[in-house]
Amino acid sequence: MPGQRKRRRQPTGEPRPSAERFAPGAGHWSVLFETRDASERHAYVRRLRAEGSRIDWSAVRMDRLCGRLKQPTTYRLSLFVPNSGPGPEGGAR
Repeated sequence: MPGQRKRRRQPTGEPRPSAERFAPGAGHWSVLFETRDASERHAYVRRLRAEGSRIDWSAVRMDRLCGRLKQPTTYRLSLFVPNSGPGPEGGAR
């Protein structure tokens, strides 16, 4: 099968660089925009890019939640918000 040799040589046990950045304890995903219309989502993303907003596009996730008859397809744009830092240990006195 073509390309199989290349796949075998690639390291499999090493985590990707973004895996630590988006780990469950490192922060949370904040929903920026949610709609049921795909063209509305495209327009929102184009407007964000045109405005030159200070968004780290490598930390943006675009989800398509596929629905059925009772739940239509929903499009969601989320931004990863890292934790601000370690919280205070113990309580404030």
